[in-house]
Amino acid sequence: QDYFTDENRVLKKDPQQDYHLEYAMENSTHTILAFSRELHTCDTNDKSITESTVRVIWAYHHKDMGEAGQNYHGSNRGTKSLRLLNPEREEVLSASLPFFDLTNKDVPVPDKDTTYWCQMFKIPVQHEKHHVTKVEPLIQKGHENLVHHILLYQCSSNLNDSVLDYGHECYHPNMPDSFLTCETVIFAWAIGGEGFTYPPHVGLSIGTAADPLFVLMEVHYDNPSYTEGLIDNSGLRLIYTPVLRKYDAGVIEAGLWVSLFHNIPPGMPEFVSEGHCTLECLEEALGAERPAGIQVFAVLLHAHLAGRAIRMRHFHNGEEQKLLAYDDEFDFNFQEFQYLKEERTILPGDNLITECHYSTVDRIRMTWV
Repeated sequence: QDYFTDENRVLKKDPQQDYHLEYAMENSTHTILAFSRELHTCDTNDKSITESTVRVIWAYHHKDMGEAGQNYHGSNRGTKSLRLLNPEREEVLSASLPFFDLTNKDVPVPDKDTTYWCQMFKIPVQHEKHHVTKVEPLIQKGHENLVHHILLYQCSSNLNDSVLDYGHECYHPNMPDSFLTCETVIFAWAIGGEGFTYPPHVGLSIGTAADPLFVLMEVHYDNPSYTEGLIDNSGLRLIYTPVLRKYDAGVIEAGLWVSLFHNIPPGMPEFVSEGHCTLECLEEALGAERPAGIQVFAVLLHAHLAGRAIRMRHFHNGEEQKLLAYDDEFDFNFQEFQYLKEERTILPGDNLITECHYSTVDRIRMTWV
């Protein structure tokens, strides 16, 4: 049945019943209910379902509902963030596909709020082109809230194996000079995300002279409780195939640059910042190398704790197109790729605007982004 709660959390039966039971089954261990509902019911007691993150709240009692109404669920409850209209894409991959892991080795995580740790790796697949078809996070058990995001950068191919011997804190005055050669992001993962499967006609190219040989893995550790003595071995698994796909994948980064000039005042229920990828920028980036433009097939929207909503706007010939991607219910702990229903062409001379909405009502100091 269709129920809703008021501001006092009292459960009330909705006079407009918008949930329809499709089927139900029960065995000795499970009760399964399948139901459907219109995305927009025009009922003020219902929440419209969009492509934004949906927080699904569940609760149950071991006894069926009696005449007096629902039994209180006690501790049998929980919540899960999902993107109901943009589920994770699972491609049936051969279990025999080769893979390699890029993982940190016993990294001592400092007892401070935020740490960026960088480690250089050498891609083991060389001399022949292959395509990476899937990337999976390998998060050390118990560290699911510690590892906030992982970036993989392509570095200069002129380095030697001595750069592989040690990791170091990123963006640090004493970090190795070799880290400065790593500028191009080739993959990104963020907290709450599952593995990323490339579409069947696309892969991340490895193995040729133009492909990454040395890569830098940057892991952002989030340790707000200043826990001491943490040792981490997280990283990424790259699954690849010799059966080549039609197109090579890349990453375009757009948004707000991390800068002391970007700050958010405290006590703000709503504060909007914009990052502009200008037409001059895209003209220079794509004009000579990709005059026919690039095809966007997935978007990862990324923000931190103050983030409440993100919108990726796209302009062509000065006219705004349909939003490239958006999440009006952003969840810091659920940062998952959104696969576009249709690939979007971005041409030289287009504009991209990343609109970030923040809330700092619970903060008394400036937020430096």
